[in-house]
Amino acid sequence: MGFEGRDILSTEDFTKDEILEIMEVSARMEELARTKGVSNLLSDKIVAVIFLEPSTRTRLSFETAIRRLGAGCITVADAKTSSAAKGETLADTARTIEGYVDCIIVRQPMIGGAKLMADAVSVPVINGGDGPGQHPTQALLDLYTIKKETGRLEQLKVAMVGDLKYGRTVHSLSYALAPFLPERYIFCAPDALQMPKNIVADMKAKGITCQQTSGLEDALEADILYMTRIQRERFDNPADYEKLKGSYILTREILEKGNKEITVMHPLPRVDEISTDVDDLPNAAYFRQAHNGVFLRMALLAMIMGRA
Repeated sequence: MGFEGRDILSTEDFTKDEILEIMEVSARMEELARTKGVSNLLSDKIVAVIFLEPSTRTRLSFETAIRRLGAGCITVADAKTSSAAKGETLADTARTIEGYVDCIIVRQPMIGGAKLMADAVSVPVINGGDGPGQHPTQALLDLYTIKKETGRLEQLKVAMVGDLKYGRTVHSLSYALAPFLPERYIFCAPDALQMPKNIVADMKAKGITCQQTSGLEDALEADILYMTRIQRERFDNPADYEKLKGSYILTREILEKGNKEITVMHPLPRVDEISTDVDDLPNAAYFRQAHNGVFLRMALLAMIMGRA
């Protein structure tokens, strides 16, 4: 399947070869951004960025990617300022916006909401996060970061730590890395926030060893340590959040007890799960990871519009 006109909804939709193609185009886009700054590759296109949940990195990196490709951009950055606040359905919102733009990027709180919008329109839709479901562009930029930091995607031990139940980034990353046959996934979380059983079952069906633990020390032997925050906004009962917040706090002292070559990643924002004394370590990649989002999102926009 080619990329032109294609929706980007879930990392489950990509083959290994397609992911490698995305990585290759991302590298070209990074070179383009670093040498030319802004191109006119999509100067005849307009993109809608519709964010009905809070965001800093995803929204701003998408808008930066759009501008670096020379496209126009229209934005909704607050659900209260959109017709969603009046009760408009996602499908109707999509059908309306379709008449204005060549592509829709959406973040909203319902699992499957991006697909619902994609099914309603003929322009490509990119899922910028659907509640606790999927976040495919984050997972793809994570792969791009891993490849840049370690030089490979194959046969890695990958530890995912924190809120694995509601964390859409780790859901997407699990599927995105699966074609490269990780040596092992280490799912480190409190029992109440462990990786959903269906995802663990899917990974095991693909032949991937999955170790489930609540001990941070088990995660320190990995090649990739992917930290996540405990997500306050996903809890119906604030008391449940209070019990679990601060479950894992990675400090320089703790990190130095593990694999000396470990790469530390985080989709950000962090709350208290990575101490600031880790930030200046050479293997702390999370801010480089955030910056890589521009190049990956430039690649996807160019590819789905047939300009890559």
